[in-house]
Amino acid sequence: YANPTPATDGKHLMVSFGSEGLYCFDLDGKLLWKLDLGVLDGGWSSGPDFHWGFGSSPVIYKHLVIVQCDTQNQSFVAAYNLANGKRVWQTSREEDSSWSTPTIYEGKDGAELITSGTKYFRGYDPLTGKELWRLADGVDVKIPTPIAANDLYFLGGGSAHEQHAFFAVRAGVKGEIKPAEADTKSIAWRSTQIRPHIVTPIVYGDYLYACTDNGILSQYEAKTGEPTFRARLGRGGAFSASPVAADGKLYFASEDGDVFVIKAGSTFELLAQNAMGEVVMATPAIAGKMIIIRGQNHVFGIGSN
Repeated sequence: YANPTPATDGKHLMVSFGSEGLYCFDLDGKLLWKLDLGVLDGGWSSGPDFHWGFGSSPVIYKHLVIVQCDTQNQSFVAAYNLANGKRVWQTSREEDSSWSTPTIYEGKDGAELITSGTKYFRGYDPLTGKELWRLADGVDVKIPTPIAANDLYFLGGGSAHEQHAFFAVRAGVKGEIKPAEADTKSIAWRSTQIRPHIVTPIVYGDYLYACTDNGILSQYEAKTGEPTFRARLGRGGAFSASPVAADGKLYFASEDGDVFVIKAGSTFELLAQNAMGEVVMATPAIAGKMIIIRGQNHVFGIGSN
């Protein structure tokens, strides 16, 4: 499997291959170090015979590369020194398998590593691995990445057939958050209408955008959770890639290879629908004035002069 996305700080290139190990290269392709993280069985806890591979991507923060490894037989989050691969810290997690990548957020109260798991959403000190807070969830099959913007953590995901809530948690919270309580000090808002399964939502400007697996796009006010519009992208095709945004536009790629370009704003406006001509399941990347799209058979670089 090669599900995780590589990460770079401009000097090091970190690549995770799950059970095959964690690899660090320089940008000329020279292998600097590698680690065996053990057998990382990304199977479904409710169906142990399903093996879906390892999906969490490494993240780089300062001098560390951090990995979240939630699997059937071991779950932990750990940080390694970028220079030599030596372990700096490792924290056990009482979690079942998940495929979510952690997020780093630097707020006024310091930096946090935010993770999504089957049992809890959690925040850690990225330099020490100390748990700072947790929010009980208990919904299986976590895939979307937590997102952070404007001192809020947007947390959701889980099996499409399960009932679950989406939370906007205030940055800087401490201890255990009780989701059933009206804890407005810790939770800015919550919704049972926002139910991401595979596609990670995105906050761009004042709005949160959430796309379902079959292309239903909904927009909400990021500060309050109030809905603004709901629209369909295409004719009901599947979506696995997460959206990206730049220059007042959002890009949603379907598995059919259609890239939908949406104008940012409070009303739905489709600017373009571009056919790549092959299956697209990976999230596009934006660098400068270019968007890079990986299809089943090609990598496309699309830019402006």
